[in-house]
Amino acid sequence: MPKHLSFVIPVHNEEATIKLLFEKIQLVMFQTGIDSYEVIFIDDGSRDYSWQEIADLASQHPKLIKAIKMRRNFGKSAALSAGFRNAAGIIIFTLDADLQDDPAEIPKFLHHLESGFDLVSGWRKQRNDPAF
Repeated sequence: MPKHLSFVIPVHNEEATIKLLFEKIQLVMFQTGIDSYEVIFIDDGSRDYSWQEIADLASQHPKLIKAIKMRRNFGKSAALSAGFRNAAGIIIFTLDADLQDDPAEIPKFLHHLESGFDLVSGWRKQRNDPAF
């Protein structure tokens, strides 16, 4: 049975934010009453402990999380492609693992999709990039 939502999340050296991002997704899904979803983390050749964080979460939540490990850094497009190939959802969200994309915005996207839009895209009005 296909899941309703898939979250495709490319990861590259994001060990500090992976668990928090997953928790934020879980909270939003609980608040919206959606229980048919999956989270797909794609480790794009991280050199930190990102894969360990992903693997730990996947072992704790095997029905919710798919974990994909790429053998080296192929780039965000390749990581997204791997996630799309493994997604079971009717609706697919892409999120950056660095918390630049706020899962709290998901209900707004869903509202527009339910209004008849085929595609909904967002952008950050205020970026939180480092100064350098």
